[in-house]
Amino acid sequence: MVFDLYGNDDCLEVNNFYKKLLAEMPDLLFQFIIDTDNNYSFPLVSKSADEIFELSATDFTDDIKLIIYNRIVPQDREYFFQSLVKARKEITPWEIEFRAILPKKGIRWFKISAKTELAMDSNVVFYGHVSDITELKDKEEKLRISEERFQFALDASTVGIWDWDMVTNSVFYSSLSLKILELESTDIFDDPERWDKIVHPDDLPKYYSDIQEHFDNKIPYYENYHRVMTSSGNYKWILDRGKVIKRDENGKPLRVIGTHTDVSAQKEKELELIKTMKLYSDQNSRLLNFSHIVSHNLNTQAGNIKSILDFIDADVSRQTVEEMLEHLRTVSNDLNETISNLTQIVKTQSNINIAVVPLKLCEYIEKTISTIKGYDKQRNVTIINNVPKYLTINFNPAYMESVLLNFTTNAIKYAHPERDPVIVFDFALEPEGFKSLKITDNGLGIDLKVYGDLLFGMYKTFHKHEEARGIGLYITRNQIEAMKGTVLVESEVGVGTSFKIVFNDM
Repeated sequence: MVFDLYGNDDCLEVNNFYKKLLAEMPDLLFQFIIDTDNNYSFPLVSKSADEIFELSATDFTDDIKLIIYNRIVPQDREYFFQSLVKARKEITPWEIEFRAILPKKGIRWFKISAKTELAMDSNVVFYGHVSDITELKDKEEKLRISEERFQFALDASTVGIWDWDMVTNSVFYSSLSLKILELESTDIFDDPERWDKIVHPDDLPKYYSDIQEHFDNKIPYYENYHRVMTSSGNYKWILDRGKVIKRDENGKPLRVIGTHTDVSAQKEKELELIKTMKLYSDQNSRLLNFSHIVSHNLNTQAGNIKSILDFIDADVSRQTVEEMLEHLRTVSNDLNETISNLTQIVKTQSNINIAVVPLKLCEYIEKTISTIKGYDKQRNVTIINNVPKYLTINFNPAYMESVLLNFTTNAIKYAHPERDPVIVFDFALEPEGFKSLKITDNGLGIDLKVYGDLLFGMYKTFHKHEEARGIGLYITRNQIEAMKGTVLVESEVGVGTSFKIVFNDM
């Protein structure tokens, strides 16, 4: 049975109900009247007044206005009475939070909520209650301080925050996460596919794999380095960390939180360091190879000279001497050529301060074409230059001439015997933005499966050509790498070869 307070005619029962109800109310309940002469009266004040405001019911006399005024913290007094005057004048609810200094409890926070009515005699009546909200205010202040500290930590860091609700499939990205993407710095909720779509395609498999491993509880948290595309179309390196903080009864993830950190600068340094280490490793390998060549070739030539001189000493006949001197001339010529080749290599590898200037690539190709005219008159050579005239490459002029000349003369030297040589120069931009030059011929081609690892080795030859020395490609690659570029090759036997120079220039 439901007790109908308003429908019950038993006054005693209703009064008992009110008595019990008011006794259980922790707030100070009051009826407060301000008459037309600005006098204050309190027809009703609950007994909790002593507990709440440290005032007994007998204290609520004509002097109560002064008592309350003295207890309110000075900074809140004007605000307190202005709100009361406004509520009285406009007959609107009186709602206010203020501080008071109590004799025993000290400073406390209070909240007044009262209904305002205009009586028949023009008096204004307030019905309401006073709550002690000190504990609530303390919690609010601690929360505010905590939030300020957290916000300061976020603002002072380079870490963005994300929060993925897998139930609704929505993700919160902090302003710093969006700032990394060069978007407006406003916190938004978005679908998780937003981030997935901007991850570099090469990084997606590992990205998904690492997340799934954590979802499957195989690793305690998720951590992955990947590239993301910014609004400007450039990629940045991101350190992405995350952890499931809520799962259902079957262990299925329900909520994941994590961080984004822009590690582009560190990653670039790391990649540059790896590139430098590889360069030093390659140089060390070339140096070792070079030392073997020097040791082998010079020792061989020196041994040949000694053997010839020993023959002369053993047989001083004129015929023997002339014959040995002829051999000595041949050995001497070979030695000079060896020393000349080695000198070229040393110059390329030891030249640290190489002059780099903007060069019009098209003009240097045309210069190469002019240089090789008459190189092989038995061949009807066709050279197609598709490089734009305005294009410039930052490179060393002497190296550029040498590189272009080497690739061009090689294409003619190793032309297919059944067709005239055709050489095509094409310019392109690599996916990373670097400029590249592709030199394609229709010559003999090279079996890269057999000779791929030896292609740029010193004194490595792949065709029985009388002028093949195995030194040109070795020097060419050294010159390109000295300019921090790379050279790639594609070839098919009987079809032709393509060399692609990727310049260290955007």
